[in-house]
Amino acid sequence: MNGAGGCLNAGSLAARFSAARRQTLRLAEALTPEDMMVQSCAEASPAKWHLAHTAWFFESFVLGAFLPRYQAFNPDFEWLFNSYYRSFAAFPEKRLRASFSRPGLQAVLAYRAHVDDAVERLLAGDPQPEALRRIELGVNHEEQHQELLLTDILHAFFTNPLRPVYAEGSESSGPQTLHPAHQAHSSKPAPYLEFAGGLREVGFGGSGFCFDNELPRHRVWLEPFALAGRLVTCGEFAAFLEDGAYRRPELWLSPGWDAVQAQGWKAPLYWSKAEDGWTVFTLRGERSLAELANVPVSHLSYFEADAYARWAGARLATEMEWEAAAEGAPPEGNLLSSGRLTPAAAAEGETQLFGDCWEWTASAYLGYPGFKPLDGSLGEYNGKFMSGQMVLRGGSCATPAAHIRASYRNFFAPETRWQFSGIRLARAL
Repeated sequence: MNGAGGCLNAGSLAARFSAARRQTLRLAEALTPEDMMVQSCAEASPAKWHLAHTAWFFESFVLGAFLPRYQAFNPDFEWLFNSYYRSFAAFPEKRLRASFSRPGLQAVLAYRAHVDDAVERLLAGDPQPEALRRIELGVNHEEQHQELLLTDILHAFFTNPLRPVYAEGSESSGPQTLHPAHQAHSSKPAPYLEFAGGLREVGFGGSGFCFDNELPRHRVWLEPFALAGRLVTCGEFAAFLEDGAYRRPELWLSPGWDAVQAQGWKAPLYWSKAEDGWTVFTLRGERSLAELANVPVSHLSYFEADAYARWAGARLATEMEWEAAAEGAPPEGNLLSSGRLTPAAAAEGETQLFGDCWEWTASAYLGYPGFKPLDGSLGEYNGKFMSGQMVLRGGSCATPAAHIRASYRNFFAPETRWQFSGIRLARAL
């Protein structure tokens, strides 16, 4: 939960808590109550559920344990908005979340206000160090749900025949027209950045917050390798598609080819074939593929990323190679704070290590040597998913900036496509 044991200050944590809670509500402002009920795929959750679950986390793991005489807002919420903490309380099946017409939106907002007031009272007193650590975890948990809220609403709007637009805007707030310098640079083959390999330390090693799955810091041996200097673009992926890739089983891992056949994949998620060419659906509406030729391709499964790498005569990086390359790089890029809400083309010299798209790696999601989950129900936060998942690195255009660091690990099942997930090629030296 708290990596290097940094000293938490209640005042600064109160400001971070308040900012995170306001940001979640801002992201939901563009949605109608009807929008907030939609759960359009198995991985997604309704926006209203995200609003309630993030309040549930603070009530369940902080307020009930550390605020004397705290009164729960509604006793039924203890199980209704539980996600997967089996040792804490029972919970409804995830696929049923879209059926929660009650409580209504106003009740959920009142629940959030009730929890906010209680957390602020706790922070204004003399909270125990463990309470501060859990509030900090809760803030980071809420920020993760901000990203999920955006990716879930993108999928919900894509499945709506009207194809609603989440965010209107011009170039100043979104990628409407690419700068010529970006176009010229991104249309060139990606240069490769070479790394010597050797004995390296990986895992969180700084001060402040990290998740438990980033620990402990440990040593790994890397052979010399190279990473592409930018992400794979939509135009480059279109060439893969035009070469019949989705009809060529020799390019795919066996379960990947099974997924292509079973799901009927013919292109990345959100690509649609029109009479005059492909279009791509984004949080800023439908765009032509021609407009996005130099923008990183996103919403790909691990299987598609791996197949593209094989077609291109390359491979995906391991997560340790990626981290070794990213450690020391400025933690900045096209993130949620940019307001673009879509990936952007790489400028001259820009590596896109952070932001734009999560990058699939060749590594299965496992605990590091000596990994120990948190005590109690919070031990289910990350450790219980260390099976059947692949690691992604780097963040996306929907990732909060506070989460960007070389050691941050995301993970999804290899067939997952609804996230902003893309490709960076790698090769051995």
